[in-house]
Amino acid sequence: MTLDVDPPEPPELAAVDPNEYEDAEVAGGEYRRDELEAFLREGAWEEAFEEWAAGSDMDEADWRIALDLDLVSRFDFFWDDFADRVGYHAPGLPEDWKERDLHPDLDSWGTVSAINAGLTELGQIVCETLKREYIDWEAEFEAPDDLPDFDE
Repeated sequence: MTLDVDPPEPPELAAVDPNEYEDAEVAGGEYRRDELEAFLREGAWEEAFEEWAAGSDMDEADWRIALDLDLVSRFDFFWDDFADRVGYHAPGLPEDWKERDLHPDLDSWGTVSAINAGLTELGQIVCETLKREYIDWEAEFEAPDDLPDFDE
């Protein structure tokens, strides 16, 4: 399936400790958000978005809800030096979406699931694009000398 929509503006990355997210555990404190945000603006966001949209299961109605709720602006991307990767936190709709009456067109768990899954997939593709096409730095983490040698 293809989602035929224009890419939104890339998110502005806030100075949040990624360890505050329930879905992330990151060692170190240098998250390189300024550099990542610059890469997003230089084309990584649009490139990743187009790749994602070409195979997305979200439809235009789901995407419109995500935009109306300003979910895209709540993405976070950060460098995880220990894992030598770009980490991310994808925004999502809460489990109590029905009680909160978040959006007039938000009326089923199927829609909630499609939006949450779609945004997670977008975040992953953005991370892969950044690492593959834009990042040329190496992780600074060095393993301790006392780790066992499994090659023998």
